[in-house]
Parts: sequence; C-alpha cells; structure tokens
Amino acid sequence: MDKSKLIQKIEKLSMNALPALQTQIYDGWVLRFADGYTKRANSINPIYSSNEDLKKKIMNCEQVYFERNDRAVYKMTHQAKPINLESVLEESGYVLEGTTSVQILELVETEAPNESNVMKYDHLHDDWFHDFCLLSHVNDNDQTHLKKMFENIIPKTCFMLLTDDGGTVAAGGLGVLEDEYIGLYNIFTHENFRNRGYGAKLIRNLLHWGKENGAKNAYLQVIETNAPALCLYGKLGFEEKYTYWYRTKRKE
Repeated sequence: MDKSKLIQKIEKLSMNALPALQTQIYDGWVLRFADGYTKRANSINPIYSSNEDLKKKIMNCEQVYFERNDRAVYKMTHQAKPINLESVLEESGYVLEGTTSVQILELVETEAPNESNVMKYDHLHDDWFHDFCLLSHVNDNDQTHLKKMFENIIPKTCFMLLTDDGGTVAAGGLGVLEDEYIGLYNIFTHENFRNRGYGAKLIRNLLHWGKENGAKNAYLQVIETNAPALCLYGKLGFEEKYTYWYRTKRKE
C-alpha cells in the first residue's frame, strides 16, 4: 500500500475508533464535534477531495465551530486536501500544535504472551472506565463525553486491565479492531508501576487479542514529545509511517 492510501486508511480507522459525538461532512472534509473534548474528536479532518473556494470554506468552518463556542482545529497530514491547505491556514493565523507520530507494526506469529492478571472486556466496563479516568486524570465533565464516545464505538473492541499479584491495577488500554488493523488507544500505566514491564505486557496482550481476532497489523499514535512511550513502542517493533499535527485558531 502506498503512503497516500495508508494515511487515508489509518485516518479513517482512527475516526471510527474514537467516534465524535456529532459528525458533519462538508465538501470532502469531516467535521467532528465532541463538546471540546480532545482535538482528535473535535476537529476538521480534510482527508477527501475538496472543491469549494478554500478561503471561503475555511471561514465557513470557523463559523460552525465558533457558533458552538469552540475553536476551529484542523487535524493535518501530508495528504490533507487540497494540497495548499497548510500554507493557507498558516497565512490565516492558524498555529501549529501537537505533532504526533503514527506508527505501524506488522503482526507475525509469536508465542502467546503471559496472560496472568489480565482482564479483558468486549465492551466498556465500569471498572475499566473508573481506572482509566482515575489514572489518566480525566475530570468529571470530560468523563460524561468520553463515556458516550466509548459506548458509540462500532468496531470490535477489547478493554483491558493488568494488575499486580495483589490485585492493584498497574496498566490498561483499549484495542479497536477493524479491517485487519488493531488500533491501540488510551494506554495508561499507574505511576507506581512504570518502568517495570507492565506497559509492554499489556500491549503484547492487546496485540495477541488482535491477532486471534484477525488483525494482521497494529497501529498507534504517540505525541512526539513523549520519549518514554516512543522508546517502549520502538522496542516492541513499531515504526513511524507518517505524522499528523493540528492547526488551531482560537475565537477572537
């Protein structure tokens, strides 16, 4: 698969893996709304061909978000449509934020990982959600939005928790499987259990679940300033295939 097709594929999979609360298609762009929770679920995704006058279209999008008392955010890749969108956004005062590495791993046949102290749920479970929000410091208002988004995921899911021998949750994460790709999302590790192999064990179990359910590849997204996560994923064999970033304009 060439890079252009790969980017479009992963971008579509990632939108399905974290569905927005509302979505609007506008001349090839996917406008996502999540009451301000996360840029990823609350941004403009210009992944399909565009035909309207670009500057007029940008102004129209700004108005849509500003009327919701929100900022206009574009989730950009090197395949964003049209090709001059990046330069026009920059000229229009949109600042660059949050460059993120998108990494891929081809899944090969390996021995099953150690599954001791691993709990798997095929739907959003209260225990998983509680521990994720607690250890990821998600505030009460955002929890309401996030729970709806998790409950609206259509592809096959695996919500996973990993405990120590005493039953304390050490790590957790979510796998979303679609079209032979498992996406890894919301990976978290308790601060008292970091650098002790729990994160790697969790990911190996998520990947194994994916393979058992037909996945041939895995993907994840990690912000480029997260050095510990980049190191972990590199050791597990993930390789960067492209990056995305945001262009943001706040309401004046």
